[in-house]
Amino acid sequence: MASASSGSFHDSPASTAPSTASESDITTTTTAPEKPPDDTSKLRMFLGILRKFIGVADIASVRFSLPAQLLEPTPNLEYWNYLDAPNTFVAIGDSDDELDRMLEVLRFWFTKDLKYVKGKPCKPYNSTLGEFFRCNWVVEDSLPPIESIKVASASGSAASSIKSAKVNPTSSRPASSNAASNPNSKSGGPVTVSYLTEQTSHHPPVSAFYVDCPEKGITARGFDQISAKFTGTSVRVTPGEHNLGIFITIARRNNEQYQLTHPAANLGGLLRGSLNVTVGDICYVTCPLTKIKTILHYHEEGWLGKTQNKVEGVIFRYDPENDNKTRVKDVPDKDVLARISGNWKDKLYFSLGPKSDTQTLLIDLSPLSVAQKVLPPIETQLPNESLKFWSGVTEAITTRQYARATNLKQELEERQREKAKEREASGTTWQPRFFTGAVTPLGKPELTQDGREVLDGLHHGKFELKENQVLGA
Repeated sequence: MASASSGSFHDSPASTAPSTASESDITTTTTAPEKPPDDTSKLRMFLGILRKFIGVADIASVRFSLPAQLLEPTPNLEYWNYLDAPNTFVAIGDSDDELDRMLEVLRFWFTKDLKYVKGKPCKPYNSTLGEFFRCNWVVEDSLPPIESIKVASASGSAASSIKSAKVNPTSSRPASSNAASNPNSKSGGPVTVSYLTEQTSHHPPVSAFYVDCPEKGITARGFDQISAKFTGTSVRVTPGEHNLGIFITIARRNNEQYQLTHPAANLGGLLRGSLNVTVGDICYVTCPLTKIKTILHYHEEGWLGKTQNKVEGVIFRYDPENDNKTRVKDVPDKDVLARISGNWKDKLYFSLGPKSDTQTLLIDLSPLSVAQKVLPPIETQLPNESLKFWSGVTEAITTRQYARATNLKQELEERQREKAKEREASGTTWQPRFFTGAVTPLGKPELTQDGREVLDGLHHGKFELKENQVLGA
């Protein structure tokens, strides 16, 4: 599911990071705590607001303001990322075989949305122009490489078709000594993953992100933008025009690059008072260098209209110059390397070859939980850094001072509008600090020197930054 830089509803745990919200730059006023609305009241209020947008082509671009009592006290840039299970990210590229590396990418793909699996729908704050967030994850590099050839050997019948479909194994060996001399070596020790995201555009609302794990030679980047439409009974969320998915690069594997596109998702249950997130769409994972592609088809409902969260997929050889296979059934058996099946909220399996009956567990989501972030100390955070920027609003919400929280939130939003008017009057174009363009290069943001220094500092535990010369809000 695509991230929402505009701050739409997501399925999430109550918190993914230690709270630092009590430290605020805004003078606080002591008021009596207000009675928090129950979930039913929240839903009725939210539905009443949404009904005003029936027929609007894209409510995400409208960026309407919600009262504080409907918000989760979490900034959107802090809340949303694709590293819910970063241990699966650092394991990408460990296998020598290119089919196995595609399976490692898919193992990561199915863990990136643990928020949808483990939590309840919530609404974080809308991001403001120039706002940014940075953090680390420190994880154990202990996941084993996927070795499908052992599975093929064990299953017997599938082994011959898999062996014939694969290229010479030497072609998938590392082309450089970057990161490690033996890519299969697993220390099992801690590995640091660093993350930087910045709200690069306000109209349309777009954020850029970059994930870096130098120890394993893996990076990921992309633009986050959504389009959302209220149908009267549900909200359908699709990737925006600048959101081309997640781009993962494995440096030690000859810079193999994988593009992972996002499927559409639906927030339903608004009328029943029981919110749920479902997915019913097709998405793709492609690697032009290895010429391997995956088609994943998410099924939203079963025969009786009951949500089943089923996903089926096919991994196959494709021609990057003639990429015309868009549905699972379009792929001929002779090109099939493996098939994917299961429940995207529970267990996912793969089977080798076009028609193998032997299923191997790819990932079991049930015992997993959303990983905790390592945050910069509050004293090193800048005024436009998400936690510090929203700290006054967060403190007011957590102490149940909703009227105050709404007022503070509106002050921040008004400050952003005033800054926009000043830029318009002076003919100034907004320039992000950490990324080279607001929505460029197409799909794959590039870091500025400041952006590279932030990630390098994160990886070495150095959090001090110079303040922005220009602020968006």
